[in-house]
Amino acid sequence: MWRCRYVVTAAAAEFRQHGIAGTGLADLMKAAGLTHGGFYRHFKSKDQLVAEACSAAVATMTERVASSASRKRGRKCLETAVADYLSTEHRDNLRDGCPLAALGAELARADTQTRAAATAGFLKLVDALAGGFDEGTLDEARRQAMVAALTLIGALTVSRVVTDQALSDAILRSAQDSITGSQTTGGKKAKRGG
Repeated sequence: MWRCRYVVTAAAAEFRQHGIAGTGLADLMKAAGLTHGGFYRHFKSKDQLVAEACSAAVATMTERVASSASRKRGRKCLETAVADYLSTEHRDNLRDGCPLAALGAELARADTQTRAAATAGFLKLVDALAGGFDEGTLDEARRQAMVAALTLIGALTVSRVVTDQALSDAILRSAQDSITGSQTTGGKKAKRGG
């Protein structure tokens, strides 16, 4: 059973790094330190592994966001989680990063089981962020958290796409400012004037 979990963990990293379509079974098994022939002892198909790897990757990502958020209370928890998600370290680390940003287009074409895992992960991300929106009703907080989650995923994705490093950094800062309502310059936060 530990081998199966190890394959899922390795697959989650390989898929985020190279894409689902760009990662063959031989590559996955090699990354897990196993032979290609052993794959079908653990999984019925690559689709099954993709679903399990997606589920594991979104669980890791939502735990990371929730952990960042839990270090502070109220609005500060949102600012901490957003700063962690939109960090250059996260941007530059596809392998261990958010699967929704790394694999979004491929996940949209995946089977129902994989899309269900991605959906559950997205909703957990929304829930983790909702505690930072303490003004208004619970429904309003969830709506704001959903917009924040969409902004996080989109900004991280585009920051990885562009070839200009300064533009990439600016995308991350702009998204952070948009979500938290503050302006960041040179890594320092400044409150907006009235």
